[in-house]
Amino acid sequence: MAMKKQLLTNILMRILATFAASGLGVVGAGAIAGVPLWKAMFMAGIAGVATVVEGLSRAFLDDGKLTLSEINNVFNKFDKKGAVSDEETAAQSKRKASSVTKAD
Repeated sequence: MAMKKQLLTNILMRILATFAASGLGVVGAGAIAGVPLWKAMFMAGIAGVATVVEGLSRAFLDDGKLTLSEINNVFNKFDKKGAVSDEETAAQSKRKASSVTKAD
C-alpha cells in the first residue's frame, strides 16, 4: 500500500512539474502576442498535462496496470522543450542505436 502511495505521489509531482515547465515556456510568446500572462501559462500548462495524462491512460489501457517503466516512458516523452511525439521518440531511439553501433 505504501508503494502505491509513493507511486501516486511521484506521478502527481511529475504532473505538477510538467505544468510548470509547459507554462514557463510560453511567457515570452504570450507577452508578444498580447495574451495575458496567466492565460498563456495556464493554457500551455494544461496542454502539457493533457499530453502526459493521455500517455498514462494509454499505458494503463494496455494491461490495466501502470508499471514504473511505463510511467517513466510517458514522462520521458516530455522533455525540456515540451511534448515529443511518438514518431520523434522512435527517431531519437533509432539515432541513439545507430550511434552506439557506429561507436563499436
